Amino acid sequence: MSTVDLHTLTGAYALGALSEQESAEFTRHLAQCPACTQEVRELQETAARLALAVAEVPPAGLRTRVMAALPEVRQLPPRGRHATVTPLRRGMRHRLPYLAAAACLVVAALAGGLAVNAQNEADEQRDRTARAEQQAAAVSALMTAPDATFHTTALKGGGSGTVVASKRKGQTAFLYYGLPALSGQRVYELWYSRNGAMEPAGLVRTGSSSGAMLLTGGPQGADGVGVTAEPPGGSSRPTTAPLAVLRL
Repeated sequence: MSTVDLHTLTGAYALGALSEQESAEFTRHLAQCPACTQEVRELQETAARLALAVAEVPPAGLRTRVMAALPEVRQLPPRGRHATVTPLRRGMRHRLPYLAAAACLVVAALAGGLAVNAQNEADEQRDRTARAEQQAAAVSALMTAPDATFHTTALKGGGSGTVVASKRKGQTAFLYYGLPALSGQRVYELWYSRNGAMEPAGLVRTGSSSGAMLLTGGPQGADGVGVTAEPPGGSSRPTTAPLAVLRL
């Protein structure tokens, strides 16, 4: 395997998708390549953060109801067929860093919809899962856009945020991590900065310290994205100084 090929395997290595031989060879390569070491570390951290975007807290008593229902569930016999492993095409390897993050989002979204016993809870969970899958797909597609840009900064008061924008797709996403809860039921609100004016762009989900969301409206004509703490329900214009302003 050439050195050029090895440089393209950071995503697969971060996702654990390499064979034992390839993984061992790439591990030796990391000892001599600081750039790949840094990229693998960032991909693993990003995948973990994106998975939190759609993570759901299971309802109270869910485990008890599931365990009680197990005796009534018909068990299927094990299948005798063996799985077939298809090698990755070389042309796909450079996209693995983004696909790894997208896969984590989708897996996390699907995990929230498992084993809900009560019908009402099942319907609500399916709705949440569907919304999470749509959000995951949209954010993943945005991250893989050829003209996507990434800007990260720390927020005053704690936590960090990353703005991903694509003028070609006309979309912007906000990825956030470790946001502390605000006092007085206040909420985090996002804004587009256009010619010195702040335009509302959406509210961060209440009670979620980490996640990802698409902003309302596109990045055309905007020079930055601001984050403020606002009263419940948000505001039509900022009422506090920005906790952060991320350039576009």
